[in-house]
Amino acid sequence: MLLDFGWSELMLIGIVALVFIGPKDLPKALRIAGFWVRKARTLSREFQSSVEQMVREAELDEMRQELKKATEIDLEKEFRQAVDPTGSLAESLKPPTSAGASDIAAADPATPVIAPPDAVGHDIVAPKP
Repeated sequence: MLLDFGWSELMLIGIVALVFIGPKDLPKALRIAGFWVRKARTLSREFQSSVEQMVREAELDEMRQELKKATEIDLEKEFRQAVDPTGSLAESLKPPTSAGASDIAAADPATPVIAPPDAVGHDIVAPKP
């Protein structure tokens, strides 16, 4: 109940108010007391709703930040890291690098250089330098 008052305490307060205020002014005093109690309840309700609103906004900001983090994730990188964390699988799947004809000739001038096949499909032997 109201501040944990029992019926006996409320009756005692009513008798004291009747004696000190008097029967003539008691209804006016009760109206004023009711007005202030109503005002206090309204203020406490507004305060409680504003606190709840701040909590909802704080939770909403947290959710926005989590959503922003989720959208910034590089899925391709995460997938590669989950499937092949060391990078050895990606390295083994790369095509072998072939050295150009000039690199081979520069390495050993005595070795004949075979150029890639032409459009007809014949191998062309490049002259030695």
